[in-house]
Amino acid sequence: MDERQLRILRELGELGSVTAVAEALLVTPSAISQQLRLLQRSIPVPLTERRGRRLVLTDAGRTLAGAAAEVETALARARHSVEDFLGRPDGEVSVAAFHSAGAAFFPLLVRALAGPGAPVPRLADEDVAQEDFPRLTRAYDLVLAHRLDHAPLWPDTVTATTLLREPLDVAMPLGHPLAAKRVVTPRDVADQPWITVHDGFPVMATIEAISAAAGRRLHLAHRINEFAVVAEVVAAGGGLALMPRWTVRPHPALVLRPLSGVQARRHIDALCRPERTARNAVRTVLTELRRAARTIQNRDAQRPGPDAADTAARPGREQ
Repeated sequence: MDERQLRILRELGELGSVTAVAEALLVTPSAISQQLRLLQRSIPVPLTERRGRRLVLTDAGRTLAGAAAEVETALARARHSVEDFLGRPDGEVSVAAFHSAGAAFFPLLVRALAGPGAPVPRLADEDVAQEDFPRLTRAYDLVLAHRLDHAPLWPDTVTATTLLREPLDVAMPLGHPLAAKRVVTPRDVADQPWITVHDGFPVMATIEAISAAAGRRLHLAHRINEFAVVAEVVAAGGGLALMPRWTVRPHPALVLRPLSGVQARRHIDALCRPERTARNAVRTVLTELRRAARTIQNRDAQRPGPDAADTAARPGREQ
């Protein structure tokens, strides 16, 4: 039995005929009769009987119709509870992010949601390979993920909101010979040792693109995912590295130089399962993430310096 069949039985008891029930529910009498037959198959005793030309409820039918009223009441309360839950502006919203995005977005999000009646963020760091980000949406309401410009789109099982399209620059020590250039090319950097990520992380594809554009394999001296560690190794003279321009803090001993000749940009996207955005609280957090993205990008433009190419490299994690 289902809710619709029980409602038909209840209406039959009150209205007294199949025709009247059909008119009330805006369906045909044959559709009402079919649903009553389906309901009868699940009940071992007769629910209706003929009295002349009318179809009326038996004692068992009247008992089930009474229970149907209770079922409808309980379902209505359940719907109202769900509607209240979906419409509430507060409530917990879980957000996961890879490390450099977490370092940039999480403080802004916490401050923005600090007032009464706001959603309560539950934050977590998740440093995973690109292909694993969609799976995290099973455990979290929102997942901050990254992919390169030319990487495949996220699967249809998740919705994606792009927060930033962030350039990836070449980080080098202040006194490095290439620091005198405003822009560097793949050939400029091809003979340098490199500090890069482990396989499977998005930035590795840009390293491969640099190698292809330069026509030679790069010397990958170190494999480090944590930007804070990478920045210190670059500052110590351990090699060059690709660093995001906006989402990590400045390091006083490094400079960033834009890279020409290859696509060197990553998308930072907020992923979620479509049903999660039915909650008002989740939509509110997503709005604050968009606002935080604008703050992060504008903050870079306000930093002092002769030009954007002199933006300092900043520690964080993963690439």
